[in-house]
Amino acid sequence: MHGCRRHSVAAWRAIPTGLRARDNGRQDMISNARFTAFTFAALAGASLLPLASAHAQAAPQDVAADSEQASDGSGIGDIIVTARRREERLQDVPVSVTALSAEQIRKYDMTSLEKISTQTPQLTIGRASNGSGAQLTLRGIGSSSTSIGIEQSVAVILDGVYYGQGRVINEGFLDLAGVEMLKGPQALFFGKNATAGVISLRSANPSNSPEFMARAGYEFKAKNLVGEVMGSGPLSDTLGIRIALRGSNMFGGYFKNGGIDKTYNTTNINTGVVTPHLAPALTGDNPGEREVLGRVTLQYKPTDRLTATLKANASFNDNDNNSWNYVPVACANGTYALNPAIKCGKQFTIYQNRFPEDLAGTNPFSRADGGLYNRYRSWAVTGTLDYALDDLTLTWINNFNRNVNQWACDCTFVSSDAAAAPSTEKSKYHAFSSELRAQTSYDGPVNVLAGIYYQKTRRDHTQTGSFGNVEDDTAPAAYRYLGYLKRSETDGETISGYGQATWKLVEGLEATAGVRYTHETKDSYLVQPYVNAALQFLFPQDKVIRAGQAFDNWSPEATLTWKPTSDITVYGAYKTAYKSGGFSNSGFVSTGTVPSDVAFNPEKARGFEAGIKTTLLDRQLRVNLGVYTYKYVDLQVDFFNSNTFAFITTNAGGVRTRGVELEFEFAPRALDGFNLHGTVNYNRARYTNYIAPCYGGQSVDAGCDTVFQGAGGQDLSGKPTAVAPAWTGSFGFSYETPVADNLNFGLSADSRYSGSYLASSFAHPLSRQDEYLTIDASVRLRTADDKYELALIGKNLTNRFIVGGVVDAPNTPAVVGQVADQMGFVSLPRTVQVQATVRF
Repeated sequence: MHGCRRHSVAAWRAIPTGLRARDNGRQDMISNARFTAFTFAALAGASLLPLASAHAQAAPQDVAADSEQASDGSGIGDIIVTARRREERLQDVPVSVTALSAEQIRKYDMTSLEKISTQTPQLTIGRASNGSGAQLTLRGIGSSSTSIGIEQSVAVILDGVYYGQGRVINEGFLDLAGVEMLKGPQALFFGKNATAGVISLRSANPSNSPEFMARAGYEFKAKNLVGEVMGSGPLSDTLGIRIALRGSNMFGGYFKNGGIDKTYNTTNINTGVVTPHLAPALTGDNPGEREVLGRVTLQYKPTDRLTATLKANASFNDNDNNSWNYVPVACANGTYALNPAIKCGKQFTIYQNRFPEDLAGTNPFSRADGGLYNRYRSWAVTGTLDYALDDLTLTWINNFNRNVNQWACDCTFVSSDAAAAPSTEKSKYHAFSSELRAQTSYDGPVNVLAGIYYQKTRRDHTQTGSFGNVEDDTAPAAYRYLGYLKRSETDGETISGYGQATWKLVEGLEATAGVRYTHETKDSYLVQPYVNAALQFLFPQDKVIRAGQAFDNWSPEATLTWKPTSDITVYGAYKTAYKSGGFSNSGFVSTGTVPSDVAFNPEKARGFEAGIKTTLLDRQLRVNLGVYTYKYVDLQVDFFNSNTFAFITTNAGGVRTRGVELEFEFAPRALDGFNLHGTVNYNRARYTNYIAPCYGGQSVDAGCDTVFQGAGGQDLSGKPTAVAPAWTGSFGFSYETPVADNLNFGLSADSRYSGSYLASSFAHPLSRQDEYLTIDASVRLRTADDKYELALIGKNLTNRFIVGGVVDAPNTPAVVGQVADQMGFVSLPRTVQVQATVRF
């Protein structure tokens, strides 16, 4: 293995200039006109595929129940969830769950994790340009975005398969049957790395009869044209098919560019000659996204006992800038330290530049025209077998998924002559997993569930950067203007077994207890196979940092559930969770780097939660109340030293979260079609003990008065974690009523409130996000048979500026005695789209 790695490093030293023609982002960029034509041609073609099945016999039944079962047309219907890996009513399951039905997803066009988060007040998502690609935070617990090696504490599950990488934020989720957000530790049923919670998404399966849908939409802010088609139905009496395809082409963007032309000067280390390089301002609104998503599902049911489902899906996403939402949100002097012409503030404007014209196309993965970009490609195949005996159900899920993310970035994020960091990256990740579980359903008081899980992963990470204003005319052409090129790989393997016993003690009283055992290994290395000679005093060339890690964990849990009536559930639970340690593949090797700087320990959680779920007033009112307290040990936090561009992954000693959650839904029978709903949540997330790095420019008087790994440190004990508002809530309604013989009118509005919070993991005072209230709304006209629909959908109508995470801005503070400026990951501004749908 190590020999292969040395070969890989050596090969990277000899990158031919032809790489630029083969592997640059421009090669795969499709012009807007061609992309749009391709998208809608593909949509039209796909819509014809299932037509041959129109006269076939009845299709097999869908294995998974709909997220929301129809009631009698009024009152509250049952919501079916799979929070415990089996189908149960939401009101029966002893877990804190927020469930979104297919209808709710369609109402607000929730086709990405970011869009889903707008309907879940305690979940915040910050899209990042590099590192893991995202910061998902739930109840004040999340994972830093700056390290690609840190998997998310909020696990993402798609069709029963774990996707732990933050890059999953680039996935598009189309044709969903339901979404469940499980809050708090979820180790037993979902296994890997679900210390803060789980977002479980379920795609739709083939329908019993032929069903077709075509949809077109246009979003006005970003000038985004969207098309979607779906065809579903039986191919025979035992085989069903479902095909869904979505394409979009953005002619504008959400963020304006306010950059100005800048000059990047390089000094030839051999001759001392200084050469200016013009870096033109980035033009056009960002992100300018182009996307194609597709999924094909086959479901085979030869008998009532056996169901085999095969799902294959792919995502292709291109945009014009990987850091299109990076805004200098707050600066010590009100203007950016490296460019006083740029005012910092909460506005949807970025300040970035193209690669210098004469450097364009020279760096590996850079475009020949110097343009910025992000390119994401993913593929996945999931096969599921369900076999039902009289009292035993067997389920076997196998999955292979792969993604490749590549970008070119102006990674100083401002138009400054004082610094420039044209950087590029290519990261590849693939995983194979297999899970086999068995569950009994005896009439007796005791039943069991048992399973085994296996996963094999590989991450391959390459990054380059122009750094330090240096050049070397004796280096290969691809390296001449580079400050560094770094390589990192991690091979991971996980095997896990779990089991749960359920015992009905007496009528209405049930006890469950279970445990999951996990053994995981990770074999990693990090090296800079090229560093400009003038910078090797800081970043040594060929110094290899290796880590062979092995982790073992037992995560038990127990729950007591009492149902005095069918409409009341009372529960209490003790839960634990575990997220394995890892390796910060996107870190740097400096002269003082040791394995413990980039290899970090596991994250663990344990605690209690209790709740009551009620359905009242003859199923017109649903009220649920929950309380919780959890202790997190060794929370994984990544630190970016903005002065040295060094990354250090740390483990916070301890974090305590406590909270209360109330949710309600009211659907009066006296007003058919009306629904009122809302939540109120209180959460307190605080470090209990954490000697942490100081934020950039922090003074002794401000708390930088201790030592962290031989440098300045601060004691964050009692300080809030990142993105941890004390109060969050939501309130909304929906109403649909006939307005003509064959025409229904629908109106909905949903608000989301968040109290203020610090977006920094290190209590940086400039990172404060003010409290905000957002409003989403939709207006619809549809025919009574649901064949035709016209909708107007608005999101964040209050146009609130929301920061989901921050980093200390590169190369700041620029003046002694000032704190580092803050670069924020900003959510979308107000958007309004019109959407037309036909079903037949």
